Amino acid sequence: MSQAERALQNQNSPPQVAKPDPALVAEVSQLAGQLFGNDSKKRARFSDRLLDIYSGAQGKDFLLIHNPGGWGCTSLEHLLKWERSVVEGVSATIGQLGYSWLLTQYFRSGRSRWAHIRNLREEARFFFNGTSSEAKALATELEFITRHLKTVQVILLGASQGAAFSNTVLRQPGGLPRVYSIELGIFFPHLSRRIITERTLAIDGNGIMPDPMVHRNLKIGLKVYITAPFRWLKFRLVGKPQKFTYCVNAPGHDYNWEYPEVHRRIIDFLETNFGTNSKAEVDVS
Repeated sequence: MSQAERALQNQNSPPQVAKPDPALVAEVSQLAGQLFGNDSKKRARFSDRLLDIYSGAQGKDFLLIHNPGGWGCTSLEHLLKWERSVVEGVSATIGQLGYSWLLTQYFRSGRSRWAHIRNLREEARFFFNGTSSEAKALATELEFITRHLKTVQVILLGASQGAAFSNTVLRQPGGLPRVYSIELGIFFPHLSRRIITERTLAIDGNGIMPDPMVHRNLKIGLKVYITAPFRWLKFRLVGKPQKFTYCVNAPGHDYNWEYPEVHRRIIDFLETNFGTNSKAEVDVS
């Protein structure tokens, strides 16, 4: 097992904590009502997630939130290898700096085809206008977490559409103290809206070749999406079916942790902003 994989298991597992105070539960319920009105399923999902994160993040130094690319619904074990390598690399680096952490993912869409169809309007609004009700929901979660857990630092981590989503979260009104963002390969429609602060690391190239999805290379982009269905069909015909997203391969639009430019910049960002934990024994091997 690699060091990154061991880090993902987070050896400092969350301690058993008491149930949240009833006042906190009531506050979360009120926030859910403000966001989702009479939609009881969404209210319950929001409340359960936020209370779980609140409980798990108690006593931790960091809360890492990965926003998947694409439709925003891919679980960690099914991510493209390069995207997972970045999540593992960031997690391992936080551990090597001597900090404890909790890793979670924020899914802005369901996984089924029907869920994608229902979400088309939201995705189109996000793509063309940069507005997202899901971004508002995550910003509400982060405001609650940072207000009630005074010592927890938050890092948003996203690539492509996930990077754009992270940036959209940070642009929500009110400001989010102690929330940082690592954004890789943001999709070009979002570039004009992107805001970069001292708490944002934006990486627009992997150091190996230009990213066509960042630099609006429509020729390559169209070719990738036009040929993806044929690659998907080919895999199925030879008995090795693949997820469609695995068949969308744009050279340059990958940010593997092994690329020097990728891990160097991320490690520098983390070390500059947080340094090493003087209260912990740090593994520098």
